[in-house]
Amino acid sequence: MRIMIVGSGAREHAIARALARSKAQPMLFCFGNSQNPGIQALTLDYWIDNICALEKVGRKAREWHIDMAIIGPEAPLEQGLVDYLQQQGIPTIGPSKALAQLESSKIFTRKLLERYHIPGSPAFRCFTDLTGVADYLQVLGEGQYVIKADGLMGGKGVKVAGDHLQSIQEAIQFCEDLINKGHSFIIEEKLIGQEFSMLSFCDGEHLVPMPLVQDHKRAFVDDKGPNTGGMGSYSDANHSLPFLTPEEVIAAQQINEAVLKALTQTCQARYQGILYGSFIATKSGVKLIEYNARFGDPEALNVLAILESDFIAICQAMISGDLCASMVRFKPMATVCKYAVPLGYPDCPQVKKPIDISTIKNPEQLYFANVNVDTHHILTSTSRALAVVGIAPTISEAELIAEQEINRIQGALFHREDIGQARLINQRIQMMQGLRETVSA
Repeated sequence: MRIMIVGSGAREHAIARALARSKAQPMLFCFGNSQNPGIQALTLDYWIDNICALEKVGRKAREWHIDMAIIGPEAPLEQGLVDYLQQQGIPTIGPSKALAQLESSKIFTRKLLERYHIPGSPAFRCFTDLTGVADYLQVLGEGQYVIKADGLMGGKGVKVAGDHLQSIQEAIQFCEDLINKGHSFIIEEKLIGQEFSMLSFCDGEHLVPMPLVQDHKRAFVDDKGPNTGGMGSYSDANHSLPFLTPEEVIAAQQINEAVLKALTQTCQARYQGILYGSFIATKSGVKLIEYNARFGDPEALNVLAILESDFIAICQAMISGDLCASMVRFKPMATVCKYAVPLGYPDCPQVKKPIDISTIKNPEQLYFANVNVDTHHILTSTSRALAVVGIAPTISEAELIAEQEINRIQGALFHREDIGQARLINQRIQMMQGLRETVSA
């Protein structure tokens, strides 16, 4: 079987690893936008070009005689790469352009939940200009709002009152900047609680959830500093998270099921790929932050590292519509993922600095992300460089493995030592206990 992976980050490295473990022993090919030595080692051919250039990707797929494609990042989904490849007769893991609006348009998603009376949305209002913006900010209250640009913004389209916006005037200025760039936007009620990611395999009718994961967006220890693409993440051996109740997990699953049904009805099409809901547990229940139409990064590293089932068989079932829960098994293990990023990241990363991985103990749990490669060296680039994943019976043990491993990587890099540590997790447990007590009091 000849499989093409589109994308060249750590997420795609994790996808390539999972495919390579299959009994089908596939021949792997990659169309990426940068060099990834980890993916290159697993593929027969590796092509670097614009992954959103549909004709170029399609031409390479035909040249490689591809039997199935898997789309990693969100941008090609928004551009309609799945539609294009399927028109070429190539079965593809990923939703069509219309279905991918679930990620590419926050307005589409909020209105979908509203139209079908699906619970989980905060109070919100959509805007195309400044009319009514100041009034709605006052309605929500000082420090109680989030502003989200509509469309894909590379993680830079969301600003939160109190974190990024210190006054209503600053909020109005951000809205004005978005309008000047041609973006509509949403203003939402700010939600207080703990965020979690629920990724599911989807064949258009059936959803099979993966282990829950908590990502850490902030650059520095104790959730300080600017937002990033994700500094790391963890999952628990029971496939839930320590701060969640069983009822909260069920609530998120029910929102996913309702959204899939509403999306199918609205678009009159079958969603095949990864449905990734980003949720937050609050004192008033589980709320939806946003949807992604593909694997998360770093979440993909946590879940695919412990996938026991044959990943190719799951992909084939998603394409054929035969997906069922019994064919998806994950090891009952905890995982902790930590990213090594260039000094100065995310604002002023130090680029083209050498990285030494020669003392890594377990190369199978090392994932390449965004690096430069010359004849003799691996070098830092402008984004996250490398990730490691620790796997063990408990989160604490997995964290220790990940921390020891990431400290073996030498270079102008830093990472968050606290991801997966008991102190940070206990803070999250205590926060949720406190929120629930305010409801029951």
